[in-house]
Amino acid sequence: MAKQVVFLPKTFTALRGYSARQLGRDLVAGLTVGIVALPLALAFGIASIPEQVARESGVSPPVAGLVTAIVAGFLISFLGGTRAAIGGPTGAFIVIIYTIADKHGFTGLALATIMAGLILVAMGLGRLGGLIKYIPFPVTTGFTTGIAVIIFTGQIKDLLGMRSLGPGDGPVPPEFVGKIIWYVRHAQAIDWPTAAVGLGCAAAIFLWPRLVTKRIPAPIVVLTAVSVLAAVLHLPVQTIGQRFGEIPAGFPHFRLPDVDWSTLHLKIPDLAGPAFTIAMLAAIESLLCAVVADGMLGSRHRSNTELIAQGVANVASPLFGGIPATGAIARTATNIQSGGRTPVAGMLHALTLLLVVMAFGRYASAIPMAALAAVLVVVAYNMSELHRFLWILKGPRSDAAVLLVTFLLTVFADLTIAVGVGMVLASLLFMKEMAGITNVGVIRSGLEDVREDRPMHNGGRDSFSPAPGVQVYDIDGPFFFGAAYKLREVLDEVGAPPKVLVLNMTNVPAMDATGLHQLDELRLRCRKDGTLPILVGVHAQPLFAMTQSGLLDAFGEQNMAGTVAEALARAAEIVGPSGPIVKPHETRGPSGAD
Repeated sequence: MAKQVVFLPKTFTALRGYSARQLGRDLVAGLTVGIVALPLALAFGIASIPEQVARESGVSPPVAGLVTAIVAGFLISFLGGTRAAIGGPTGAFIVIIYTIADKHGFTGLALATIMAGLILVAMGLGRLGGLIKYIPFPVTTGFTTGIAVIIFTGQIKDLLGMRSLGPGDGPVPPEFVGKIIWYVRHAQAIDWPTAAVGLGCAAAIFLWPRLVTKRIPAPIVVLTAVSVLAAVLHLPVQTIGQRFGEIPAGFPHFRLPDVDWSTLHLKIPDLAGPAFTIAMLAAIESLLCAVVADGMLGSRHRSNTELIAQGVANVASPLFGGIPATGAIARTATNIQSGGRTPVAGMLHALTLLLVVMAFGRYASAIPMAALAAVLVVVAYNMSELHRFLWILKGPRSDAAVLLVTFLLTVFADLTIAVGVGMVLASLLFMKEMAGITNVGVIRSGLEDVREDRPMHNGGRDSFSPAPGVQVYDIDGPFFFGAAYKLREVLDEVGAPPKVLVLNMTNVPAMDATGLHQLDELRLRCRKDGTLPILVGVHAQPLFAMTQSGLLDAFGEQNMAGTVAEALARAAEIVGPSGPIVKPHETRGPSGAD
């Protein structure tokens, strides 16, 4: 069977048999998504870069968001492994980007983004795309809801027009608790005209698709209307232009990060952690987006190709003044609902944004900051998926624990820590559950199973009775490190050693190194006690593991049986009046010296 090609963009296959009719649909979808993406790109850029960092580096945050949507959005669609996914800046990245930029400056953010892009390319080339699907649903829901909470709290200042208390009053802290304390201290500094605009825009954006129509994007309608009203009525609200200056009209300029290349190697260790965080979140979000697109289209994405495309896009974005990018689930859904079925729609979405910026970019400077904050508040609400959060809480306690731990660590600590701890906790709880379904029991006379949880019904074994001096044990379930201890516990309860010990492994589908070790310990114990061990019904994977480790030779093939009946027949011969006790092979096993 030929190996699957690692990098094969959907663009090269989706355009086979491409028709003028589909071009028309992709054009409509691209224009629609481009219009939807415009306010989001502005809002994500502004929310991602601290004001002091923007001033120090001379970067315009709204322009950075637009550049990312144009450059990265085009490359993700052109090179990606999905038919209709849309890429660009997303809400999930806001917390990470803000923290990195606040600590390392915009140059540090650019370098970390490029490093993250290279990591993504390496992940794709290493065929790691399939591993992302093993991240548990409670973990992804926990950090997604946590990010939504952080985005919401980050917009309160602009939404309500909170102002400085005077000289010496610092900016809003980046951490969650610091933000809450700052807001409480500045409660009396709310600008009520700005708060009215912000809250009114949030309500309008939230209600528009529910009461009016979903065909016309609410953010475009609301931002356009409030910008005109603010200019005509001279409303006392701060605009994008007043805070960041005018948005230039034109194609983004290529520029290398402003860094001393002779000392670059000194910065890489400090940026490795942030780069890995960006790469992991980009991989998770982009592949989740691909899965959503597959579900809506009935298609199949190419995960490794998608990772490589995401990597290339994240290398290119900062070279034009952009920020990290990934797949955008909401914009992807909008694209598909609008008729987009090929990567052409995603590329047209990026070109639409470019044309809008070149023709009308200067008018975006008139958008009130409170209105953009309202856009992000609604984004945070939609992103939180509270119904799924509450649904998991009502489920198994282990899943609820993973969800809450991931959520709380995302909000109060760090996303990287949250995902890492969530994964470890989910794995431990899963292993505990798996260990719970693995049973080890001793079978008494008549092969009666003394375990209370289930009766013994295996291959008519109950028609046989073990001879005196023969004991039969049964392992039921995967014999791995989480359950291997049970064999030792059961054996420790045995009084006098039997002459023959039959271990039924018919219901053991898999075994790991710890299980092998426990079997070898059993062999050594039997040898010491003068007991002959016979293994029954060893399946392919455990048999292969025993062969590779040398344990099969240590037990001896003559001490392997296909059924319990065969093992009992052999045991009866061994324990007969003149039957000698046959000791196991003297071969050294995996546990070391005998």
